[in-house]
Amino acid sequence: MKKLILTITIVLVTTLITSAQISPSFQFGAKAGINTSSLSNSGPFNNNNQAGYLAGFWARVGALGFNFQPEAYLSNKDVTISGNGLQSEAKFTSIDVPLLFGTKVGAFGFGARFYTGPMVSFAINKNQSYGNAASNVLRFDYRDQNYAWQIGTGIDIRKISLDLRYEAGLSSQSYNASSTKINLFNLSLGYKLF
Repeated sequence: MKKLILTITIVLVTTLITSAQISPSFQFGAKAGINTSSLSNSGPFNNNNQAGYLAGFWARVGALGFNFQPEAYLSNKDVTISGNGLQSEAKFTSIDVPLLFGTKVGAFGFGARFYTGPMVSFAINKNQSYGNAASNVLRFDYRDQNYAWQIGTGIDIRKISLDLRYEAGLSSQSYNASSTKINLFNLSLGYKLF
C-alpha cells in the first residue's frame, strides 16, 4: 500500500510540474562555453586536459514534457601529450552538431533539463606542434568526421541557461601505433533569443 501511495504521489507531482510543458513550444538561442578534452588511452604517454571553447546556436522543440534540441557550434579541443622527454600539443577546431533528446522539470521560466543524444563532429582545422624527434612517436591523427554521445543536465532561469555535459567519443583516433577516443566535459552558458 505504501508503494502505491508513493507511486501515485510521484506521478501527481511530476504531472503538476510538467503541466506547463504540455503544449508545443519552440525556442531558439545562442550559447558559448568552455570544454576540457582528454584521450581515453594514451599508451605509455600522459595526456593533460586543456581548456578549449565552444560557441554557436541551439533550438528546442518540445511538448508533453519532452523536447528535441539540435545544436550547431564551433568547438576547439586541445590535448597535450607528453612522455619520455617528448611533448606534443594537438589542437582541433570542428563544427559539432549534437541531436539531443530530453525532458524538463519546472515551470514559469525556471527548471532543470536532462538530456542525451548522438553528436557528429566535422573537423575544419587540425594543428599539432612537436619537435622533429617527436613527430613520429607522438603523432595524433584526428579524423575529418567523428561521432560521440553526449549526456548532460541544464538549468533554465528565464532566458538564461547553464549546461554541463559529458561527451564520450565513439570514433577511434589513430595515436602512437594504437587507437584512442576523445572524451570531454563542457560547460556552457546560453541565452534564449525567442
